This record gives sequence, C-alpha cells and structure tokens, in this order.
Amino acid sequence: MGSHRIFLVAYDVSEPRRWRQVYRYLLGYRVGGQKSVLEVMVTPAELRDMREALLEMIDADEDRLHIVALDPRMETRCLGIANSFKETHFSIL
Repeated sequence: MGSHRIFLVAYDVSEPRRWRQVYRYLLGYRVGGQKSVLEVMVTPAELRDMREALLEMIDADEDRLHIVALDPRMETRCLGIANSFKETHFSIL
C-alpha cells in the first residue's frame, strides 16, 4: 500500500454541528469503523493535513479527538459481524 498507513480516529464532540462537520470530513478517508470511531488510511502528508483541519473543527476546551496509529504487523481480530479491510489498493473519489 505504499506510504499509506491505517489509523484509528476516535472522537467525542459535544456540539452537534461540530460533530457533523468532523464526521463528514472523516468520511473522505474512512475505510472502516462506525459512528465516532473510524479507521482511516492516509499518507503522512494527508495525516498532517487531517490533524490541522480537525484542530480547526473542534473546540479544544470541550471536545476530544484521538488519532492512533495501528501496527500493521498485528493480526486483525474481528468479533461478531465485523470484517476487516483487506483491499490491496483503494481510491477515494
């Protein structure tokens, strides 16, 4: 997958307008997840841009947002009806 890496983005945004703005923004990078915890696949440059954009969207005094790098060496374990992102390539249109 080249320089793309998978990150887990979890957020708790207290104001509905800001929550929708963050959610809609992250949908452009989403490869999995649900509600306020999403898996995103980005390059280092996209990650930098994402952090800057999200920092402008949230209220740092009221909201929480975590971006966690997932170790690609770890085995993916899915429970219930969950499934893992297994594509070797992808496109964002």
